[in-house]
Amino acid sequence: MSTPESDATGAILVRNWWAVALRGFISILFGLIAFVVPGVTMLSLVLVFSAYMLVDGVMAIIAAVRAARRHDRWSLLTFEGILDLAAGTLAFLWPGLTVLAFVLLVAAWALASGAMMVTAAFRLRAGHGRWWLGLGGLASIIYGGLLIVAPLLGALVLTWWLGAYAIVFGAFLLAFALKLHSVRSHYLHAAVSGGA
Repeated sequence: MSTPESDATGAILVRNWWAVALRGFISILFGLIAFVVPGVTMLSLVLVFSAYMLVDGVMAIIAAVRAARRHDRWSLLTFEGILDLAAGTLAFLWPGLTVLAFVLLVAAWALASGAMMVTAAFRLRAGHGRWWLGLGGLASIIYGGLLIVAPLLGALVLTWWLGAYAIVFGAFLLAFALKLHSVRSHYLHAAVSGGA
């Protein structure tokens, strides 16, 4: 059953489907880089992760500002953006953190981000592809849990885990964006047909 809140959230996502697709594409690109260059030092990985978090945080804040301008729900997007920016800034300012500290930072981010995405998925209407968003959040939670269970497997394994997670997460976001785009196309077609 849809509610005005779920309709508003769905409308925001439908209008900004391209931003969701861009996040998915960037995530997949990041994952592929992690697989192609597995021998990078942990310092380089921390800096790449920092850049990714900063870009992702800015994208979430932009989406939140757009939602606020339309008087739609924006608090979860803002919180996610702030969390991403904080994680990216900490990783950039102190790149010499131990591998364990970095692993735990990534795990905390993945768990928090995944929980927020699962929560957001349950607020969407079924027609907006909420299961894809929920699966992306679930992938984040599983990834964070794996990092907590085995934090000292080394930089190479962390690189592969991070790459695999980013590719899976990005694929779910791209599938979600395509579903949003198809819903948007349907709405545009209905508006054109209704106006004729």
